[in-house]
Amino acid sequence: MSSPDRNSHAAVAPKPSSAAKPKLPKSPTKKKAPKSSSEPRKPARITGILKVSPVSPALRQFLGAPEASRTDAVKKIWEYIKLRNLQNPADKREIYCDDKLKTIFEGKDKVGFLEIGKLLSGHFVKAN
Repeated sequence: MSSPDRNSHAAVAPKPSSAAKPKLPKSPTKKKAPKSSSEPRKPARITGILKVSPVSPALRQFLGAPEASRTDAVKKIWEYIKLRNLQNPADKREIYCDDKLKTIFEGKDKVGFLEIGKLLSGHFVKAN
């Protein structure tokens, strides 16, 4: 048996250069015109942790407002903690509670930062 000669195959035709093809100008993409309706667009309904709801008397006294969203309440609590340096320096995940924080954190001396959300959930009144 003889092996086929690799050079015996027909030569491959060279590809035509890109200069040989005439380039067509690209057509501009059509952009949709914005809808122009006379009615203003309805704002999205705020739900979940951004929804403002009534709070318990203890949290109301801490925040100084009868209503708050969960995110605003957590932000204000963290501002209070940072301002008074209530984080454990050795373990930043641990919060020391002063008298004011004890009123909203069920009288605990220390709480973990992951507990804050769970402890606050009881302070938000469910609105039907």
